[in-house]
Amino acid sequence: MIDRFPPVLSVVRQCELVSVNRSGLYHEPSGETALNLALMRLIDAQFMETPWYGSRQMTRHLRREGHGVGRKRIRRLMAVIGLVPIYQRPRTTIPHPEHRIYPYLLRDLTIDRPNQVWCTDITYIPMRRGFLYLVAVMDWWTRKVLSWRVSNTMDVGFCIEALEDALARHGRPEIFNTDQGSQFTSPQFTKVLREAEIRISMDGKGRWMDNLFIERLWHRLKYECVYLHAFETGSEPRRGLTQWIGYYNARRPHSSLDGRTPDEVYAAGVASSGEHERLAA
Repeated sequence: MIDRFPPVLSVVRQCELVSVNRSGLYHEPSGETALNLALMRLIDAQFMETPWYGSRQMTRHLRREGHGVGRKRIRRLMAVIGLVPIYQRPRTTIPHPEHRIYPYLLRDLTIDRPNQVWCTDITYIPMRRGFLYLVAVMDWWTRKVLSWRVSNTMDVGFCIEALEDALARHGRPEIFNTDQGSQFTSPQFTKVLREAEIRISMDGKGRWMDNLFIERLWHRLKYECVYLHAFETGSEPRRGLTQWIGYYNARRPHSSLDGRTPDEVYAAGVASSGEHERLAA
């Protein structure tokens, strides 16, 4: 997918075009066996349905499905995916004890316009012979996916790339909401928000409902795209995610949006906000 020797375009530009984190390009993961990759896919799918399952319950479930697995293996694979059942949600990030935690600002807040609140999260994307991590930035009110990136590592770099891309293409929100994962509490990530004068909001510890809309996005994406296709390595995940996110934004109506698509509501809201600002001036 990335041509390094010698590229017509620079490696940096190629990575930008395919939404791949450049630092992850040079990372060579140790890899998992075919059996472990299959188990990770099963674990991820089951966890979407029963996010309270720990390694003991997940092992019991897989054994009932005919898989001769031990708890030690399942515990390790859940850690690779980033699943921590105490939070009742797929946790692909781990809090950093030295990073500042910001208060949650959305409780009892009326959110009624685009670019008022954005949110972000990371999820695991299984493939036939490996896996990737996906980060997305979403507009809270319209559910529109503003930007996304994939990486084979969970470093902060691809999260910053997605954030900066969203800011460059859509302006800036008033509030940016995340969980307490180390990628989002890192000084590098929060610096981008603070320099743009964006208020930072973080979910309460253990409160997966605080970022509910992006959790719903992951559920739809996995069941309508990822689990239906056994993506190979290379360009297939990028192409599949591009097609589904394009469909989700432009052609998938939402009942919560009165049957309109995220693109339609976002465009109308931005136009209305611009008209109000023009009249006020």
